[in-house]
Order: sequence, then C-alpha cells, then structure tokens
Amino acid sequence: MRLFHTSDWHLGQTLHGQERDFEHACFLDWLLGQLKLRSPDALLIAGDIFDTVNPPVKAQEQLYNFIVKAHEQQPALTIVMIAGNHDSGSRIELPGPLMRSLRTHALGRVQWLDEGQLDSERLLVPLTNAKGKVEAWCLALPFLRPAEVTGPHLGEDYLRGIGQVHEKLIAAALERRQPKQALIAISHAHMAGGSVSEDSERSLIIGNAEALPASLFGADIAYVALGHLHKPQKVNGEERIRYSGSPLPLSFSEIKYPHQILEVELKGNKLVSVESRSVPRAVALQRIGPAPLAEILEQLAELPVVDLLDDPHRQPWLEVRVQLDEPQPDLRQQLETALQGKAVRLVRISAEYAGRIGADGKEEERLVELGQLRPQDLFARAWEQAYGSAADDSTLADFALLLQEVQQQEEQP
Repeated sequence: MRLFHTSDWHLGQTLHGQERDFEHACFLDWLLGQLKLRSPDALLIAGDIFDTVNPPVKAQEQLYNFIVKAHEQQPALTIVMIAGNHDSGSRIELPGPLMRSLRTHALGRVQWLDEGQLDSERLLVPLTNAKGKVEAWCLALPFLRPAEVTGPHLGEDYLRGIGQVHEKLIAAALERRQPKQALIAISHAHMAGGSVSEDSERSLIIGNAEALPASLFGADIAYVALGHLHKPQKVNGEERIRYSGSPLPLSFSEIKYPHQILEVELKGNKLVSVESRSVPRAVALQRIGPAPLAEILEQLAELPVVDLLDDPHRQPWLEVRVQLDEPQPDLRQQLETALQGKAVRLVRISAEYAGRIGADGKEEERLVELGQLRPQDLFARAWEQAYGSAADDSTLADFALLLQEVQQQEEQP
C-alpha cells in the first residue's frame, strides 16, 4: 500500500496582508500531478487545511475543487483529512456526506456516547488498495480541544483526556483489524521534542503542557502522519512518526525549510519506506538584512529589474530588516524609492534599533515589534509588569484555557 502524507496547507493565508491564492493553486496542481504519477492508494491531510476558522470563499473553493479533480482523476483514491487548531472542526465536517461520495473522509471533532464511551466508529477509516481490498485502518485524530476531552464522565485533566482518546481509539482499531492489516494514525498535535516555527505556528496550549509524548503511539501503529509543526521532522528520530511539514513557507522564518510531501510504502502491517517529494516553490521568499540603512539601499540597488515577459505573480515576496540608531520617519519612502522597477514585492519592513548600554555595561534588550508577540507573550509581559514577578505555570495554564475558549467562540457562526 502506498500513501501520501501532507499537512498544514493553510489555504486562505495572507503574508503580511498579501493573498497567496496563486501559490496554493500551484501547489494543488502539482499535487494532482504527483497523485497521477505515483498512484497512491490514499492521501492523508493532517490538519490546518485552512488558515482561519472562517476561511474566505476562494480558499474553500480551492479545497473542494481539488477533491473533485482528484476523484475524477483517480476514482479509487481515498482521502482522509482532519481539522487542525487553525480549522473549525464543524466547518471541516459540514460537507461530509457529499465528500464521502468522493471517497473523502473529513473528521473535525471527537464525539462521546453515553458515560464517556468514545464514538470510535466514526474515527476509523478503512484504506483499500487498487483492487478494493482493505489493507489498513486509518485512525483519525483531529486537534483535540479541552472541551472535547474533559467533562463529567471524562475528568478535568486535559492531557489525560487526550491520552484516553488515543487509548480507546487504538483499542477499537486493534479489535477491528484483520491479520496483516496496518494501523495508520493521522493526528494534529505538538509532539514532545518537535522543532517549532514561532512566527507562524499558533501555540496549542501555553508552556510544555501542549507537548504530547510519542509513547501515545505504540508499536502496533505502523505509521503516524502528523500535522501542526511546519518543519519536516521525525519525532525522537523514529522513522514511523513524522511531520510532513507545510508545502509553502508560511513566514519568512521558514525560508530554509525543505517543503515537501511524504510518500509512505507499507507491506502488510509493516512500514517499508518513507520518501520525501519536494514541492516546487512557485514564489520565492527573500530576506535582505539585518544591516544598516546605507548597506540595505546598496543591496536593493543590485536587485534585478522587472522583466515585462515574466509572470508578476511569481515575483518574490521581500522582507527588509534595517538596523537603525534612531527613528527614520521616511524609512518606507526611502525603501520604496530604491525598489522602483525592481522585480520583487515588498511585504514587510522590520526596523531593529540597537540596544542601549545599561549601567552594568551590557547591551539592553532590543525593541520588539508588537506583531512578533503571541497572545501568551503579551499576557506574560503584562503580568510581570503588574505584579513584579513572572506568572507561574498554573496561571499560564488558566490563561491557555481562556485562550482556547475564545478561539472556540470564533468558530461559532
């Protein structure tokens, strides 16, 4: 059996206010080509399909048009996609009956039956080969919000609730599978030891409480297709537990990431190989600096000029990082003047001020831009300013739950 593993499409994302529909369209066209070339039995999309819980219409059209084209191209292909923390679980599941007619399974939430019994039936998806024989079972684990895994019959410990979901679903899968059938998990979570891209990955839970142990996925699970972390990586070096990473760089901090999908081969219930397939970058992200303004202007002057025969949609996105000793009110004007006629699109200017020398002779902290701070960073700073000491783990955890509640409210129509 052959699988494709991808995640973190973030359809509808904007890069500092600039739409990226063209880049996503190029990726989806390329993916259709790879599906035709390699003929996998299943495509696993491990969450954060959209960038926001209320994605623009164009982003939804891109997803559903892709699913229709993939089914028309390969009617036997099974698609399994789960909601990530950026997605609305309800929205992902809404067109479920229609998508099932296209062999697509969309799972956004876990549900419980009476007295804490997990509705595991809906989370187990059979994966068939080209002949229609069930070769594996996919255990779908969408992003688990506190309200879904805690309650009167489940207890109030969030991590314990997550553990119970995994235990119950794996037990149900072991009972269901036949000899030689593989178990494949698809999950959107932050696993302990994973490398995070701070600029573009919304934290799931504040502090280390969000990191789940790889031991949740025992040896019975042949492969774990993970989403959430944008950098491709193995978890604890395990070949079978992987983040595919995002297909596009979602911030300038991700320029050097190898963007890819993963092709997974299994024989019976054993993992045979995992190979990466690099995603062509339709639009480059380019950084200049950090450097003093005079050097920045020299570098901008050396950029290539616009070729009228080139597609303007493919012009690189540009971030300029300028080191200043004092404010420059006309900084943007100077940079835009230097960029006139250049084949780039300026999307971000970062002004970095040299730190002052303190009484102890050490350089004080540099100015931090508000846009670089996450909600938990702002809360921690505000707490320290108000009370003169750092917030303890309990306070940060309480804030994390409040943040989750706000994000859930955003999902409501």
